[in-house]
Amino acid sequence: MKIRDMRKALDSKEISAKELAQTYFERIKKYDDKVKSFITVTEEKALEQAEKAQGIIDKGEAKALTGIPVAVKDNICTEGVKTTCASKMLENFVPPYNATVMEKLDAENIVMLGKTSMDEFAMGGSTQTSAFAKTKNPYDLDRVPGGSSGGSAAAVAAGLAPVALGTDTGGSIRQPAAFCGVTGIKPTYSRVSRFGLVAFASSLDQIGSIGLDAHDCAILLNEICGYDFHDGTSSKLEVPDFTAKIGESMKGMKIALPKEFYAEGINDEVKAAVLKAAEEYKAMGAELIECSMPSLKYAVPCYYLLACAEAASNLSRYDGIKYGHRTATAESYEELIIKSRSEGFGDEVKRRIMLGTFVLSSGFYDAYYKKAKLVQKRIMQEFAAQFADVDVIATPTVPSTAFKIGENTDDPLKMYANDVCTVTVNIAGLPAISIPCAYDDKGLPVGMQLIGGKFTEQRLLNTAYAYEQLVGGFKMPEL
Repeated sequence: MKIRDMRKALDSKEISAKELAQTYFERIKKYDDKVKSFITVTEEKALEQAEKAQGIIDKGEAKALTGIPVAVKDNICTEGVKTTCASKMLENFVPPYNATVMEKLDAENIVMLGKTSMDEFAMGGSTQTSAFAKTKNPYDLDRVPGGSSGGSAAAVAAGLAPVALGTDTGGSIRQPAAFCGVTGIKPTYSRVSRFGLVAFASSLDQIGSIGLDAHDCAILLNEICGYDFHDGTSSKLEVPDFTAKIGESMKGMKIALPKEFYAEGINDEVKAAVLKAAEEYKAMGAELIECSMPSLKYAVPCYYLLACAEAASNLSRYDGIKYGHRTATAESYEELIIKSRSEGFGDEVKRRIMLGTFVLSSGFYDAYYKKAKLVQKRIMQEFAAQFADVDVIATPTVPSTAFKIGENTDDPLKMYANDVCTVTVNIAGLPAISIPCAYDDKGLPVGMQLIGGKFTEQRLLNTAYAYEQLVGGFKMPEL
């Protein structure tokens, strides 16, 4: 059931909020040992929330998400519930406050099913760097679900949650949505408050939604967007109703196809599927425009220099003294910090801290970090030039379908290259959505990415939903 179906069933008393929550917990108990999408399941808390939501429903005062079950990525602070970032460093961290997005959702009286697994500190594209739950793809349990929001995407794909919060720094909502055959949107940077989101790269991170279709993503996005005085980067622009444009015609829509997104390195099946989907838009009345964005070839190194520099800065606070994991064997101040960080962080996090520290160090700042900032500006200019003439850019979400567990995770450069289609969006601070557009010869989902100009989520969601309606949308994998 999608959110709007649940809303009707709850309001008409076909099912109670508690019964709805229990249905999901039964599925979690039955299937999550296979999928491993959750780090923490909050059944007791959820049933209390469901009873409270039912009282509101009975009074006829229900809002869009009242009584609706939601899964939450484990780097979003939840008061009184562990927030581990899938790291030993924060294994026992229980936040004394809620992230702003959780305050907004609690005001809607959602039912929180639990905290989903992720790559450690959101660093990775497979959810295999998690210290606690290495999530698997519901379509093939021998394959990765993508990352870093792999737990959220897998939970929605497996029917363990109807909708979930994820975070996206370089594709971490869109890539797992593509691998797991669901829909995921990364909003414009600043559209959603980052207060209470454990930082990876502060100028790139953004919270977004994962659901069964664009309409469900829009409903969840409606409730988490808006200005927040706790976050100095959050936008004061008015937030429209993201469901308001859904159902509008594609006639006259201009869709760009930059040749760099379809070049060498993109799997032939993926390329063919996305181009076929673009032709479906043409049949609906849209105009397809071929174009070029030459700076995109520098996007992956640019992204990793910027993201790792910010990660090194943000993660310097975890020193074994203020909070986080503290070693039990240190005999000096220096040894305490070294051992605490060595024991608390996994290999991928250490790799990115070292790279970030290197590019910020004296003698290398101008050669690497400063040049990456200049490339970022150039990429932003190229996107702006395109959106002066077109409405949406269509690309593959990921160069391939889901890879096997262990296939790429031992080769960092191969893993990083997998982000070539998604990181550009974060570099430019734009909104983008991934929707399933086909299945490959192994039955694995293929994702198509739609990119919009700043603050055009409404148009993106309508464009995505039009295609989903045409092809029939999501199909649930068998577990």
